[in-house]
Amino acid sequence: MAGLFDGLLNTVEQLAGQAGLGEMLNQHLSELTSAQGISNLAAQAEQAGLGDKVRSWIGTGQNLPISVDELRSILTNQQVEALVDRTGLPASTILPALAQFLPAAVDQHTPSGQAPNAG
Repeated sequence: MAGLFDGLLNTVEQLAGQAGLGEMLNQHLSELTSAQGISNLAAQAEQAGLGDKVRSWIGTGQNLPISVDELRSILTNQQVEALVDRTGLPASTILPALAQFLPAAVDQHTPSGQAPNAG
């Protein structure tokens, strides 16, 4: 899992031209890939008509890619604002990196092909 986070951090740091964002981004990605986070993400994706994307990440097959626009339609304004507030970076910098790494992060947190219990 460390390699995935390192890749995300390197990508965002390159895009932002800043170093030292690791802890903030790790925390937010960890929140999105927690049992509650995956449950919320799946529900939000269903509402946005993109449930097939998140289900592919949870399942054992190939992960479907997600575009920045699709990711933006899944995440709430509050989720995006929290990420922007925590990192100090604009959404236009963070969302492309998140779109690249979130499918693999969710996949790694659901090795059995089932969403974890959010309880």
